[in-house]
Amino acid sequence: MAVGTDDFADLMRLEARQRGLPALPKLTVAHPLGGIQPAAVTERAATAIDDLVAGLTANGAVQSRRELAADTVPTRGEPAAQVELPAHPLELATAFDERGWSDGLPVIPPTEELVAATLAYTDRDRLDVVGVLPPRQAPATVEAIAVNAVMAGCEPRVFPVVLAAIEALVDPAHNVTGLNATTHPVAEFILVNGPIARELGVHSGSGCFGPAFRANLTIGRALRLVLLNLGGARPGEGDRATQGSPAKLAFCAAEDEERSPWSPFQTTRGFDATTSTVTVFGAEGPHNIRDGDSNDALGLLQTIAGSMSQAGSNNLLHRGEPLLALAPEHAATIAADGWDRAQVQQYLFEHARFPAHRLSPELRRAIAVRDIPEGAEGPEQIEDFAPDALLPIADGPQSIHIFVAGGAGKHSSWMPSWGRTTLAVTRAIADRQGAAVASVEELRAPR
Repeated sequence: MAVGTDDFADLMRLEARQRGLPALPKLTVAHPLGGIQPAAVTERAATAIDDLVAGLTANGAVQSRRELAADTVPTRGEPAAQVELPAHPLELATAFDERGWSDGLPVIPPTEELVAATLAYTDRDRLDVVGVLPPRQAPATVEAIAVNAVMAGCEPRVFPVVLAAIEALVDPAHNVTGLNATTHPVAEFILVNGPIARELGVHSGSGCFGPAFRANLTIGRALRLVLLNLGGARPGEGDRATQGSPAKLAFCAAEDEERSPWSPFQTTRGFDATTSTVTVFGAEGPHNIRDGDSNDALGLLQTIAGSMSQAGSNNLLHRGEPLLALAPEHAATIAADGWDRAQVQQYLFEHARFPAHRLSPELRRAIAVRDIPEGAEGPEQIEDFAPDALLPIADGPQSIHIFVAGGAGKHSSWMPSWGRTTLAVTRAIADRQGAAVASVEELRAPR
């Protein structure tokens, strides 16, 4: 049985239908439940209890319990359909928008020739299914991903990065289902490492999280278009973010490995420094950390820890994997005092903490509930924190991810995550050189 508030009824129906459970009993109560007085919660529970019992005991509820469709990923998909659209750019943009095929910005028409040129940069069959994307539970084929990459404006040669990013996105550890459904403004941040980042011009310097860098913007946009067009994660429908974030349009950068005083980020993920990788994080947009006055590691890290210990972040509530992007000047100052990445992680784990007494009793209890040890039973296990407790933002030092990026200036940034129910996932990028010339017929032929 599905239970939720009335504001999420459409999402409940969509999820049930796409998972092959259209008859699944559903119970809705008035929205919201969080942040209301206990008496109001009791009142809503009393009005819903009869419907809850009926739904759980109905024959339909028993008959609909089976393996979810998403648990069985098909290996082959259907070829992309071809449609005729207007040639005029403004009319074309309107046509895509009316069909719900865009992110609100004009797109590049995914002609057969452009899609074929993009597919030339992978050895995978165009109908291979990379994964199933929620909430629509749509199979994402290599060809469908290429179509969206073209629409995003990607050069064909960046397609291996896009493909690897989608492979990371659909990893169960990343939990894209939850990332789409949450009211939190979480976006998908793509970090590119290794030789391919430099070869493709994925920017890691000044303004790397902003406009004007084609590889960054189009790779990030391609992933978002895949989520919109294949997954159906449209704002207010499959994507339930309360306010959303501009980072949901396109969020991609490279690490500045040359200016980093430490080994490249992918080495912290078990890869060699020469391996090209893509890492996908469920993260908010960058939160600026300004410190142009501290001139040693400890001073800088005090500022950074203070910035990351934020009362309203999901990492305080759910911990998880916050991300720190150190500006090269900040990284150099820290490294000059002999600090390595692991020491920075340890310091931030110990000092990026928020005083419990500055939170409401209700929020303290919510954090305490989420910190119950696995296997503990009963409400007697739930205890409030002591007034002088300092609450962490991660489960351990290794959960605080650090990389170096940016230009001149003493501004770093941190990116809160959604919490411990989503993990960063890293994939190696396939070493595939695209064919200089390839016919459409050759690329569409079965392999």
